[in-house]
Amino acid sequence: MESTATQPTSGKNHELPQVNEFLLEVADVVNSTLDLDTLLQRVAQLVRRVIDYEIFAILLLNSKTQELRVRFQIGHPPESERLRLKVGEGITGMAVQRREPVLVNDVVKDERYVGNTKDVRSELAVPLIVKNRVIGVIDIEAPQPGYFTEEHRRFLSLVGSRIAIAIENARLFTQATRQAKSLYLLNSISRELTSILNLDQLLRRVGDLLSQVVDYQMFSILLLNADGSKLVHRFSLRFNETIQIKQDVPMGEGLVGYAALHKEPVLVPDVSKDERYIELNPETRSELVVPLMYQDRVIGVLDIEHTRVRYFTDEHVRTISTLAAQVAIAIENARLYERIASQERRLQQDMNLARELQFRLLPHCCPSLPTAGLAARFAPARAIGGDLYDFVYYSAHPLNSEDGKLGIAIGDVSGKGAPAALYAALSSGILRSLAAEHPAPAEMLTRINASLSERRVDGQFISMIYAVWDGNQRTLRIANSGLPRPIYCRNGKVEHIDAMGLPMGLFEHADYDEVTYNASPGDVFVFFSDGILDAQNSAGEMFGRTRLERVVAQNCGKSTRELVDAIFRASSKHADGEEPFDDRTVVALKVK
Repeated sequence: MESTATQPTSGKNHELPQVNEFLLEVADVVNSTLDLDTLLQRVAQLVRRVIDYEIFAILLLNSKTQELRVRFQIGHPPESERLRLKVGEGITGMAVQRREPVLVNDVVKDERYVGNTKDVRSELAVPLIVKNRVIGVIDIEAPQPGYFTEEHRRFLSLVGSRIAIAIENARLFTQATRQAKSLYLLNSISRELTSILNLDQLLRRVGDLLSQVVDYQMFSILLLNADGSKLVHRFSLRFNETIQIKQDVPMGEGLVGYAALHKEPVLVPDVSKDERYIELNPETRSELVVPLMYQDRVIGVLDIEHTRVRYFTDEHVRTISTLAAQVAIAIENARLYERIASQERRLQQDMNLARELQFRLLPHCCPSLPTAGLAARFAPARAIGGDLYDFVYYSAHPLNSEDGKLGIAIGDVSGKGAPAALYAALSSGILRSLAAEHPAPAEMLTRINASLSERRVDGQFISMIYAVWDGNQRTLRIANSGLPRPIYCRNGKVEHIDAMGLPMGLFEHADYDEVTYNASPGDVFVFFSDGILDAQNSAGEMFGRTRLERVVAQNCGKSTRELVDAIFRASSKHADGEEPFDDRTVVALKVK
């Protein structure tokens, strides 16, 4: 129903609509939307149906600060939206305090009036009450004195109760929607943050993502130093520009130090009124500091600032606190990754050095013999391995003399990597120390076993073949302590050498058999570790002895170097790109 007067001079001349019909229309309008802005616009239109106002406002109450803030207005100057009124202050504040409408016929004569609009003479303020709780006030003003009537007051009070319920529902819906969006955003942020393992990149991304949650103007992350005595600025933004802040904050000092020490958020509406504040940004007016907690210990703080007083709210505290928990986890993950990466780099350097040392401990090349050709090759499964080969001199005369003797060793330590390499170096050292006494092959293995038993290492042992080549007699004496049986090839036909025994380092007493071969020109002896036989392809099929013997038979007429290379090629081809499981070593001797 429309008002009968278009330019009334007094509200008393208005014809009010039928109450029941109008309330039904109010119910239809306010229940048709949950968008607060749309609702307030429609409420303003409905009220104008009752009273042809010129100045209108809906102020909502902040229950914590007990302040009224203009949420919607018509006819007020723009700066009125920044106005804050305490409960009991002004006509609107009095209506909230009394929990009843306040009608003032002439505000000039009422000392309670707080005006921010010129030429106002009369005012009507009606509190909005839901479940006995005031949530705001409808305030209308007019330039004419005595414009509003008691009938207006009663009618607007009745309408106001319906409007209050709709506003509260819209606020709850808006809050729920905002919370749902925040939770979705926080979930997305947490997933992204946990995927960043570089600490500097992570902190920068935190600043970017945080701006999607709250429109801050200054942002810093401070991390606790190693001894927990101070907070160090690790990353800072000021009006979207990265800045360097070198001023550390002692634990417990300032807002950030207080938040870290007490393990609780600090919300300061006006930093100028807080004696704890340490000024770093002159523009700062409000500040929110949230501790970064990981496993109940503080690792730092997240600090946001704004140039407006009372900018941050309790909702910001809850949201940022939820995000801070994820940020703390991401920071610890990034730190852990950096520590592990640093350790891995140091370990890799150590492994590279160990690999170089291991290869330097192995013979650079095979001795040149007048009666036999030698070739050897070693390929560790990892950076360093547990296989070894060595050659030791058995003659005081030059090796190229006809009576020269040479000790030949090939070994395989249990396990892989650094422990196996160290055990191999120990075994090699023992072998070289005993070689000066020119022991027979079986005696050499017996004495190495005894020495290793005195220095027993749990879970470590070594399999070894030791042979002595006598160039003058053209004989090869062989003893074996657990390696695969060597291969002997004569005239293209292969056979295995039946020399076996227990690995060394497991038992205090062990005896080893010894076999002697009288060699002829062209005869080939091949010694190898089990990494050659155990090479597997993707189907799990091993290279095996049969394939190895076939390769030896096909290549025993070639040089020892060509034979050794052919064995490695065949083994690698069979594996077809699969990573080797064990170290591979081959030594070949061919009689000239």
